[in-house]
Amino acid sequence: MAFLTLQGISKRYGDFTAIEHIDLDVERGELLALLGPSGCGKTTTLQMVAGFVSPTTGRILLDGRDITNERPEKRGIGVVFQSYALFPHMTVAGNVGFGLEMRKVRRKEREERVADALSLVRLKGLGHRYPKELSGGQRQRVAIARAIAMEPELLLLDEPMSNLDAKLREEMHIELRAIQKRLGITTILVTHDQVEAMTMSDRIAVMHRGVIAQLSTPYDAYERPATPFASTFLGRTNAMAGEVLRRNQRCAEVAVAGTTLHVPHEGRHVDGAVHVYIRPEKVHLANGDARLRGRIVTRVFVGNQWLLEVDTELGKLRVAQPNHGAPPPEEGHEVGLAWTDDDLRVLTQDSPEGAHGHA
Repeated sequence: MAFLTLQGISKRYGDFTAIEHIDLDVERGELLALLGPSGCGKTTTLQMVAGFVSPTTGRILLDGRDITNERPEKRGIGVVFQSYALFPHMTVAGNVGFGLEMRKVRRKEREERVADALSLVRLKGLGHRYPKELSGGQRQRVAIARAIAMEPELLLLDEPMSNLDAKLREEMHIELRAIQKRLGITTILVTHDQVEAMTMSDRIAVMHRGVIAQLSTPYDAYERPATPFASTFLGRTNAMAGEVLRRNQRCAEVAVAGTTLHVPHEGRHVDGAVHVYIRPEKVHLANGDARLRGRIVTRVFVGNQWLLEVDTELGKLRVAQPNHGAPPPEEGHEVGLAWTDDDLRVLTQDSPEGAHGHA
């Protein structure tokens, strides 16, 4: 049985539906990311699990226990907020031990648990400092230490790294994931950052307009998007409108701007108007074996790769070229483009698949 189960969860505010009948199972020890843009319902979902918001319909089960109407402090859940919510007048040790003190944990045990938690987040010896004396990354670690000192059954992370700079955020992704794995705490991460979701999670629930558009591993969510939204939200992609001419057991022949593309349909029913997708890194500059020719209209260097926009008969295509030392041709130059049929994806323009996730 799943450790956390959401059964038919909905949340309505008057005429507005924030969450529409979500079913979701989270396994013990798993880190699941709720990923999506602002207003997709991910934070509302987290707040219902935490007990800060009551669902309009449905049930929430934690380890077989119905917690739908339980008070937040009775649920055994740790929450790390975007703002960290530290008490400025308390030391680091005071902040980390505050919840334990409220629970009347004896002083000796409290001090041991605070020391263990600070050691785990690499803040050993900083218990006497105040939040204002710490960097942003250290403050975030204090918030995490405070949550794990309570030994929660479930850890909820609400955009926990959005206040950190890019380099520190990257380091914290790896660090926090290592802590979560070591402790084996079942964790739900709410984020709009695709890299964060893909780096840290076992599975990603891509949310869109109050439903789960896709629920899968990071690799499958990126390589095999189930809906047009999942395809365009998770990483960059080229989308081309087309019409299905015919299909066989393996692939569909799709007419795009007068060109026929052979696209694997992966068992989906695709017919009529469709979109064909290909990731920019799957399109290569080519000479002899070019599928298509075009002119470079934009060329941008971002360190590890070059991002090109190429004007072609199929429309403007984005191309991501690894930086192997030599720069690609300049803007205005004509180039050939190539790809493998297996790298193409096809979805109907309004795909019903993956509208609800259930694991």
